[in-house]
Amino acid sequence: MESKQNYAVFTEEMRKDYTILVPNMLPIQFGLMIQIMANYGYKMELLTTEGRSIVEQGLKNVHNDTCYPALLAIGQLMDAVESGKYDTHKIALIMSQTGGGCRASNYIHLLRKALIKNGYDYIPVISLNFSGLEAGTGLTFTPQMLIQVAYGILLGDMIMLLHNQCRPYEIVPGSSRKAVDVCMKVISRRFSGNRLILYGEVRKLYDFILRAFGKVRLDRSTEKKKVGIVGEIYVKFSPLGNNHLEDFLIAEGCEPVLSGLLDFCLYCLYNAVVDHRLYGRSGKAAAANQMMYRFVLGKQKDMIKAIRKHGHFRPPMPFEEVRSLSHEIIGEGVKMGEGWLLPAEMVELIHEDVPNIVCAQPFGCLPNHIAGKGMVRKIREHYPEANIVSVDYDPGASKINQENRIKLMISAAQ
Repeated sequence: MESKQNYAVFTEEMRKDYTILVPNMLPIQFGLMIQIMANYGYKMELLTTEGRSIVEQGLKNVHNDTCYPALLAIGQLMDAVESGKYDTHKIALIMSQTGGGCRASNYIHLLRKALIKNGYDYIPVISLNFSGLEAGTGLTFTPQMLIQVAYGILLGDMIMLLHNQCRPYEIVPGSSRKAVDVCMKVISRRFSGNRLILYGEVRKLYDFILRAFGKVRLDRSTEKKKVGIVGEIYVKFSPLGNNHLEDFLIAEGCEPVLSGLLDFCLYCLYNAVVDHRLYGRSGKAAAANQMMYRFVLGKQKDMIKAIRKHGHFRPPMPFEEVRSLSHEIIGEGVKMGEGWLLPAEMVELIHEDVPNIVCAQPFGCLPNHIAGKGMVRKIREHYPEANIVSVDYDPGASKINQENRIKLMISAAQ
C-alpha cells in the first residue's frame, strides 16, 4: 500500500479554490449530492463525457484485465485531466473505496499510478469511503452532512423511479425528461445557499415530484413488457458502463425497472450488522450502523407511503422485504461486491411481476458471476417463470452481441 508521502493529499485549504472532478454513475442522484456538498464548501463537477475516447484512456492507463468500472471511471477522469479544460494545479479527483474483498478498494491506487505515469503526480485523489481505509484526505463527513446526502439520494431515487415509469408511455416525446429537469431545478435550489434541509421539507418535495410527473400525459392503452435491470452497481446504473441499456430497452418497446441507489446504501449499512452476528466483528460499529439503517429505512417507508397515496405510480418494495426474499436463495454472509443483494433484487422483481431481467456485469467480476449469474439456476428452481439473461460488459465486448442477447430475452418475455 502507498504511504501518504508518495502521493498528493487533498487538504482543508484546497477546498477554497479547487474543483473536485467526479466520475459519473447516476446523473440524477450524483447531481443532487454535488449540490449538497457545495453547501459545505466543496466545489464539485460531475463528468458527463462519453464515447470511445473514455475507453481508450482507460486502456492506456489501466491493465485491460482490470474491472471494467475501474477502466471507465479512471478513463473518464484522465480524459478530463488531459482535456485542457481545467487548470491541473487547481483540480482534485475523487474515487470511491468500498473496502472488503472487491477490487474496487484498489481503484484509487490505480488512478494514482495513472496520474504519476502521465506527470500529474501533484493532483490529489480523494478517497470516498466509510470503512476507514484512508483518513485525513480533507473530505470529512459530519452526521449532518450524511443526513443531507441521504435526503438527496431519496429524492433522486424517486425521480429516477417515476421517470422510468413515465418515459415508455409519454404522449409528448421528452415530456418526462422535462419533468426530471423541473424537479432537479427546484430541489437543487432548495439545497443551495448553505441551507439545512429539514425532513418536513423533504416530504413536501415528495409531493412536488409526484405532482410534476403526474402532469406528464401518458398513453397506457398498450402495456409495455417490463424488463428489470440488476447487476454490479456501476454497469447497472451508468449509461457509459451499460451502453445506454435503459434507452435501448425503451427503443425495443419495454419499460425498464430498477431499484434505486438507496437499496445499495442500506445493503452496505446492514452488512456491518451481519459482520458482528456472523463473524464477531465490532459490536460498536454494528450498533451505529443498525441505528443508521433504521433511520434510512424509516425515510424510505415515508417515500413509499407518499407514492401509494398519490396512486398513479408503483412504489419500490420496502428494503426489509427485499432482504427477507434473499434468505431462500443465498446466505447474508455472501457480501463481496453486491453479494446477497443481487439475487435478492432478482427475486424482488419476480415478486413485482417483472420476471424478465437483464443481469449486467463486468466481464471477469468474480463476486457478480457467483452472486449474479451463478444464482440464476437456483432462482429458476424457485421461480420457473424467471426469464433472466446475463450480459458481460468490457472494452472488447460487441454492443451488437449484447443487444442481440437482450432481444432474445425480450422475445421470450411474458
